[in-house]
Amino acid sequence: MSKPFILGLTGSIGMGKSAVAAMFHGLGVPVFDADAAVHELQGPGGVLVPAIEKAFPGTTGAQGVDRQALGAAVFGDKEKLARLEAIVHPAVAEMRQQFLHDHAAQPLVVFDIPLLFEKGGNAGVDAVLVVSASAEAQRMRVLARSGMSEEKFERILGLQVPDAEKRARADFVIDTGTSLAETRHAVQNLVHALLDKGPKKNS
Repeated sequence: MSKPFILGLTGSIGMGKSAVAAMFHGLGVPVFDADAAVHELQGPGGVLVPAIEKAFPGTTGAQGVDRQALGAAVFGDKEKLARLEAIVHPAVAEMRQQFLHDHAAQPLVVFDIPLLFEKGGNAGVDAVLVVSASAEAQRMRVLARSGMSEEKFERILGLQVPDAEKRARADFVIDTGTSLAETRHAVQNLVHALLDKGPKKNS
């Protein structure tokens, strides 16, 4: 029995990953958004809120997890970060499996995972798409965000696999430094190419 071709979508901060994910969605391709899954699990009434509060007292409230407080609690402490990941990752994996089950009849699905290479998620996909733009475009986009600073940007970059390495390890690369229309055209071309060969690979 065939199963969906799983395309892993990733890219460094400010590279346009969310925009490209929306383009896949607009073409009717189911997209699993790992960040959205985490927000749901940690939001108001989220199933992980009690476990996170128990492990990191004072980091949750009526609105679920206080992301700033939790970030401050684990920042720079590998042991605490590992404890948090041990709570979050299995729950996200369970949601991802449910997503696959729900879309088992689809020829193509996308896993939108920001830290795909950093966390070894590339082992669970059939191919990896990296979105990339110039360092100048990336910096301009990120520093335009509310609450962002040069220091914070550099800190985030330091936690991510460098863009050049991501591109080298990718099966496909889409340049988001062009117009939205050109990026959308590149996404459409990739979807057509994968739909032509994807189901055969998994049959």
